[in-house]
Amino acid sequence: MKQPHRLRIICTSLGVSLMLLAGYAHANKVYKWVDENGITHYGDYVPPQYSEHGHSVLNQQGVELETVEGALTEEERQARALAAEEAERAQRALEASQLRDRVLLSTYLSVSEIEALRDRRIELVQAQIHVTEIYLDNLRSKLKKLETDAERYSPYNTSPDAPPIDEKLARELADTIDSIMLYEKTLKGSEAEQQRLTKKFSDDIDRFRELKAAAIER
Repeated sequence: MKQPHRLRIICTSLGVSLMLLAGYAHANKVYKWVDENGITHYGDYVPPQYSEHGHSVLNQQGVELETVEGALTEEERQARALAAEEAERAQRALEASQLRDRVLLSTYLSVSEIEALRDRRIELVQAQIHVTEIYLDNLRSKLKKLETDAERYSPYNTSPDAPPIDEKLARELADTIDSIMLYEKTLKGSEAEQQRLTKKFSDDIDRFRELKAAAIER
């Protein structure tokens, strides 16, 4: 049968003297734990009421061999999970940044090369924007004409004598409105892409200069 712990001290340091551990010379390991009052205890086993608490395992010379964590509260588990997620996101961001640096240095020899590619990419997007704007102008002109034609018919004409709108005209109106909405969405997407490319290449140029300057300093 194990003997109960025979030593109770207040200690906030790991520097436990050999004299304090002399009573446990028969044990291969000495356990250290703190009770609910903040008092540090040493013994050849951890009492059951403290088994779920964190404790340390020491050798006979007072050197810490391992630390056993206590049971975590739900709040502590959530905090650790959030910290782990944040660390993983930070690691992914670091790896992405390092990859971007390698690609920049392996792809371009000078800032002028980056600027040339930027100009070609933006020129393509601007051409798409121009074509979309032409389509939109034509569709809006068509819609205006259709709406003028529809004014003779109900429900666009509130006169009780107005005939119901022709099915073909109503369908053409609806199709034209749908097309305008689609091209407007396409136009916004192209404009957003132009802004994204402008910022991306600006950032790439700044980072390329930083990397080149750092390489020269080394």
